[in-house]
Amino acid sequence: PNSNPWVGGAAGAAWATVFSQYGALIMFWRWMTTRPKVGVDKGKGLKLNWSKFTKFGGKKGDSIINEEDETKRVDVTQGIMELTGTSAEGKSRRKQFRAFLGSKNLLKGIRLQSSYESLHSAKEEQPARVKSSPKTRGFLADGKLTFRDYLSVSKIDVPTAKEFAPFVIPVTTTSIGRISGYIAMSHVASSTLGTFDMAAHQIIFSIFCCLTPIVDALSQVAQSFVPSIHGIKAKSEARANALRKTINNFRKVGACFGVLLVSLVSMIPLISRYFTSDPLVMQKVNGAIPGVALFLIVNGLMCAGEGSLLGQKDLVFLRNSYALFFFTVPAYMLRLKYRALAGLQTVGIGTMWAAFSSYNLIRTTIFHIRLAQLQRRTNSQVEK
Repeated sequence: PNSNPWVGGAAGAAWATVFSQYGALIMFWRWMTTRPKVGVDKGKGLKLNWSKFTKFGGKKGDSIINEEDETKRVDVTQGIMELTGTSAEGKSRRKQFRAFLGSKNLLKGIRLQSSYESLHSAKEEQPARVKSSPKTRGFLADGKLTFRDYLSVSKIDVPTAKEFAPFVIPVTTTSIGRISGYIAMSHVASSTLGTFDMAAHQIIFSIFCCLTPIVDALSQVAQSFVPSIHGIKAKSEARANALRKTINNFRKVGACFGVLLVSLVSMIPLISRYFTSDPLVMQKVNGAIPGVALFLIVNGLMCAGEGSLLGQKDLVFLRNSYALFFFTVPAYMLRLKYRALAGLQTVGIGTMWAAFSSYNLIRTTIFHIRLAQLQRRTNSQVEK
């Protein structure tokens, strides 16, 4: 390990995270500023000399030749009459035809014709094998956006900016309100708890950060589906029913994901030994499992509720809620710190996660009570 304080230990891990973020930024920038090469997929395309294939062909050596190139031409009508009739002129032809039907050349001819038809069909389908590129690829190509545009105020699309302006404060307070609890909890753990509790908190928080993104997408999906229903101008009963069914479906999905997350949390005692070999630390980790499970079992419902509220543009309510959470959650965590330092309460990692899970439970309840209130309002606005 490197002993340099700038690149060793936690500092090295932090630098690795920073470089990975810049690497991802460069990759996305290149993706959106370069157009793809449009063409046939050469890896899957067929490379055949189609000039060697004809509709009626025969094999000569290693190539297929056109029978029309032969100098001898056949009178088809006369040939059919000789084969199907009883004339003396066609006796030898009929004899040769019967011999051909019983020879191996017939099977070779059928196989050759079948191979040609397959290759001809593949040739006709070849134009459909042109690669299609995603719509985001090259979106900023052709000089649509330059680095100077980021610094130029005159380049701002004012009408579009006005459409997004109502979301700025609610979304910002939502993000800040979310992370304020994490910061306060980490502060209490590092300044109040002992070495073993701090190590256990680091382990449990790492696992927690791996599990929470599983349901975070529910909020974004709800923000995509709900506005298409809520934005319908006609205040009809069908609109109200569709909105109720959509939100209930998101609730069901959130509840299912909550059960899934709790089942994964129950496996923490089995995998904690891969993070530490200290039995006391593992004991502290196990003590935080009930609080983590309580947080995650309702986290899917919380994300579904938050996304549904954003989809209905209930921005003032969300702004006020997260502004309240921004102060109350850290305040309660600091109260735990004060009581622990004063010797009034034994605070451990389990106590801290139990308090944090209570916050998520309260937040989820408030969101869904608000959704029920909005649904009643929507039902009352139905035009008879």
